[in-house]
Amino acid sequence: MANFSTKVVPVRTGRTETVYDLTRTCEAFLDEVAERGDGLLNIFVPHATAGVAILETGAGSDDDLLAALRDLLPADDRWRHRHGSAGHGRDHVLPAFVAPHATLPVIEGRMELGTWQSVVLVDTNRDNPDRQVRLSFLS
Repeated sequence: MANFSTKVVPVRTGRTETVYDLTRTCEAFLDEVAERGDGLLNIFVPHATAGVAILETGAGSDDDLLAALRDLLPADDRWRHRHGSAGHGRDHVLPAFVAPHATLPVIEGRMELGTWQSVVLVDTNRDNPDRQVRLSFLS
């Protein structure tokens, strides 16, 4: 029989573009609900200007991702969506490139991540420093 657990976690990303590591938060959630079982973990950010990625962190890849997003989605006045800080319209395009969700297999209560992989929140929106992340586990 399948069981479902969910939790909303507040995250403060600050007023700068950031790649925020959620791996430990996800592990702690699974420690509470997975009981060393198998299933799926879904990570979802209910925001129009943020995304979730699986990425190596700490070796420069997080900064490389932000640099690539700056190149791909410049924070200038080209965007039709114009409220907020200058270039904010690009933040609303971000989820088309970095999806607002990810689903990972969970085996024996642990996320199946590669050696260098982490779960991260990608947030380029300088206007909204407070985020929510919904973690859901289906056994």
